[in-house]
Amino acid sequence: MTDERIFKFFLVVATYSIFIYLNCVMFVAVRSKSAFRETSRYILFAHMLFNDILHLITSMALYISSMLYLEIIQAFCSLLALISTSTFTNEPLNLAVMSLERYIAVCFPLRHGELSTPERTFLALVVIWVLGTANMLTDILTVVFVEPSFFLHSGLCIREQLMKKSWQRDKVVVFNALYFSVVAGVLLFTYVSITLEARSVSTDRSSAQKAMRTVLLHAIQLCLSLLTFLFNVFEVLLASLPVNIYIQLRFVNYVVVLLLPRCLSPLIYGLRDQSFHPVFMYYFTCGTRSVKPAGPTSSLVVE
Repeated sequence: MTDERIFKFFLVVATYSIFIYLNCVMFVAVRSKSAFRETSRYILFAHMLFNDILHLITSMALYISSMLYLEIIQAFCSLLALISTSTFTNEPLNLAVMSLERYIAVCFPLRHGELSTPERTFLALVVIWVLGTANMLTDILTVVFVEPSFFLHSGLCIREQLMKKSWQRDKVVVFNALYFSVVAGVLLFTYVSITLEARSVSTDRSSAQKAMRTVLLHAIQLCLSLLTFLFNVFEVLLASLPVNIYIQLRFVNYVVVLLLPRCLSPLIYGLRDQSFHPVFMYYFTCGTRSVKPAGPTSSLVVE
């Protein structure tokens, strides 16, 4: 453990900790008001925050265990891998549902209250978690049938250890390609539909333009998630460089490609929301900053 290695270790852990704290503050803020808790858009945003909190915590735990070469029981390692992989997959699926909610709000405004109810939103979240856990859960169940004693052993926590069959690697590629292709298709469909609707004379153009920007932001968030798949590609490209340069750029690759995109995504979304931003600042400053109404009849004012 050289000084440089210790510095990098604490830099990464500090970054994880800061953004876990920020996500927790945003989660508390979005759950603090009944107007948020009863609106599909903010229910989905709260789920995105909760999902990212779980992902950051498990990712930090896996990073610490790998950096310190900690050997842990594989049953616990499998649980960490299940949560980390599922929450990674959940985010783009959540973005797709959020885009569909905006599509309904703009293209079917009279039926928005009927279609985007809290009950339907929670049902959509259940579907997201079922789809999100399917990939990793298949690997765990495969190991249960092939080598059940594996979970009682101790060792480094590496997901590849669960790959007991050659078809499992192909399955991972197919699952990820399918998930992200579907999400990209949903985002493209909703953006084009909202754009066409915005040109309609009878449409509230201001609302439609805001929805277009929201869907576009979701597309940017999806691109940030896709950066993760480039990590191994960059690793291979960097391997041909001298060792000293490779070590430095490998750390930069980890921070820029894996760490920052997942940290920044919910923060960017939350801070641009005019209704949520003042409430977040109220809780972020521990109540020292008053919250101004979002509109003439806003119910989001903190007393």
